[in-house]
Amino acid sequence: MKVLVINCGSSSLKYQLLDMTYKSVLAQGLVERIGMSGSQLTHKRGELKKVILQKLSNHAEAISLVLESLTNPKYGVVGNLQEIKAVGHRVVHGGDKYASSVLIDDIVMQEIKKYGELAPLHTPKTITGIETCKKLMPGVPHVAVFDTAFHQTLPPKAFLYGLPYELYEKYKIRKYGFHGTSHKYVSMKAIEMLGKPLSESKIITCHLGNGSSITAVKGGKSVETSMGFTPLEGLLMGTRSGHLDPAVVTYIMDKEKLSASQVNDYLNKKSGALGISGVSSDFRDIEAAASQGNYRAQLALDMFAYVVKHYIGAYANVMNGVDAIVFTAGLGENSITMREAIIRDLDYLGAEIDPVRNNVRGKQVDVSKDGSACHVLVIPTNEELMIAQETVEIVSCCFKAS
Repeated sequence: MKVLVINCGSSSLKYQLLDMTYKSVLAQGLVERIGMSGSQLTHKRGELKKVILQKLSNHAEAISLVLESLTNPKYGVVGNLQEIKAVGHRVVHGGDKYASSVLIDDIVMQEIKKYGELAPLHTPKTITGIETCKKLMPGVPHVAVFDTAFHQTLPPKAFLYGLPYELYEKYKIRKYGFHGTSHKYVSMKAIEMLGKPLSESKIITCHLGNGSSITAVKGGKSVETSMGFTPLEGLLMGTRSGHLDPAVVTYIMDKEKLSASQVNDYLNKKSGALGISGVSSDFRDIEAAASQGNYRAQLALDMFAYVVKHYIGAYANVMNGVDAIVFTAGLGENSITMREAIIRDLDYLGAEIDPVRNNVRGKQVDVSKDGSACHVLVIPTNEELMIAQETVEIVSCCFKAS
């Protein structure tokens, strides 16, 4: 079965077309800087690499370009879209309703849209992706794989907030966590690399990119994570503020004369590294500006490294130790300097980076110094493979049932 996986980020789109009979990747690619200047698609088929520079105003245009690339006579891999038998979509928020993957129908679409207000940067893009694929690929089953599912193992003491309990009962206000598919994948890979029994493992996974989160994975299960009720909580991110004193929100509303909707937009889309640096939400742009002596750009990088370090320390305490710290996603996999800045002064945990080994981008490798008690691992995430596996299971089950 050929399965297309669509993973819509806030300003990017990753995709893979997989032959799930052999779990082989037929083609894969990344669309970057959607809605920004310099947008492009990098499409790979084996050793063949095709870069398409094209203005992409939204995710619908990005999806169309992806499907055109997959069927292109020169660098595509299928003769027509009918060869693709299912599409799996990464969906950020499943709330309490969806703790596992599900076949997308009209009811599911309504539920996804309902949770959209809790993930305003991603869900509208995901909805666009699903609707565009359904329009261009009529009759093909689509499956939603939820980011929140992996974190359903959090205990109440970790997922509840210090609010009246009635608010949880009435509105399900709690920590949900996100990037679950990525955290699950890289934590399992880390345990394989360490050769340690699953039940004894203590892993901290750092999914760092335009959207970032950290998870404590003990015995293969998520026990704490940095994102909360929405993806706004936790780390300072590309455009998101991350954690702050709740009183700041009402203070900003009063001083700037903002409505609830406007302040939500302010914290999600105008804050974070963009708000601090004044340069961009893309860390590559910020690193370039910092290298030219831009004070605010360097401040944004320092703040980001500091808050990641803060969470690593906290999660080591939660698990009473840590066997490995894992870096993944765009920034985690590719920024040598950011990994160095985060791990610096974590030798008290037994984590030390070898600068030669750390001179790597996008490869699975242990970058620790020899003899380090806590390993520092770089593991490229593969959410797409996990989404494809879930998609095959759901579609196969539905076909059998019918």
